[in-house]
Amino acid sequence: MEIIGYIASILIGISLGLIGGGGSILTVPVLVYLFGVDPVLATAYSLFIVGASSLVGAWPKYKQGFVNIKTAIIFGIPSIVAVFATRKYLVPAIPSQLGTIAGIEITKPLLMMMLFAVLMVAASFSMIRSKASKNEEEPAEQKFNYPVILIEGALVGMLTGLVGAGGGFLIIPALVMLSKLPMKQAVGTSLLIIAAKSLIGFTGDLSNSTMDWTLLLSVTALAISGIFIGDRLSKKIDGNKLKKGFGWFVLIMGLYIIAQQLFFPTGGTH
Repeated sequence: MEIIGYIASILIGISLGLIGGGGSILTVPVLVYLFGVDPVLATAYSLFIVGASSLVGAWPKYKQGFVNIKTAIIFGIPSIVAVFATRKYLVPAIPSQLGTIAGIEITKPLLMMMLFAVLMVAASFSMIRSKASKNEEEPAEQKFNYPVILIEGALVGMLTGLVGAGGGFLIIPALVMLSKLPMKQAVGTSLLIIAAKSLIGFTGDLSNSTMDWTLLLSVTALAISGIFIGDRLSKKIDGNKLKKGFGWFVLIMGLYIIAQQLFFPTGGTH
């Protein structure tokens, strides 16, 4: 299982390199099902893996002029504050037993995995429905709707903190609609925002959990190597068709996790 896990770690990076996102949605299932990591700890590990991978992925975009620093700061600050507070205070405060619904015992790991699976299903629809980007690549005049951007940034940060996913599929449309960024800039800028909020969010866990740094750094290194493979492949493959295919895969994974958690809950993770 661990060998499959290491192969899947490379696929996380390939996805990030190919379509600028989506990889983070696979990180938690890979850690939980292939490496046997506890779901709550897996969301912390995921923040580090996604943050480091996105930081590496953001650098070539920055050199190509596809990162808008002003937007990254305005959107990123409320997001970073929210993700850090969520990991440091909210996640540890969730009780390990939350009661029973329809005979199913609701535990903290079950809640985290169900939240994550619902997010996967939502993300898959946005990938499947994505149309070829026809929007103009010339930047429109930027007008910041500050209250909406602050609220959206904080919500994305809280969600990232709870489930350990980067949230690129939420950030990219927000940057296009709220900050009037062209799509290529939105993708590059979102990588920088994801990197900052994920890595700073992860620091909120350092005092709450004991980390398996060997596993964490191995998976991160493989994901980063995958980014370079994905970046090469992105020059040869139609990203839109790929995104739809990946969307269907994420949908099936999300539905599988929901079914698995509801009907075959396992207590075997450590």
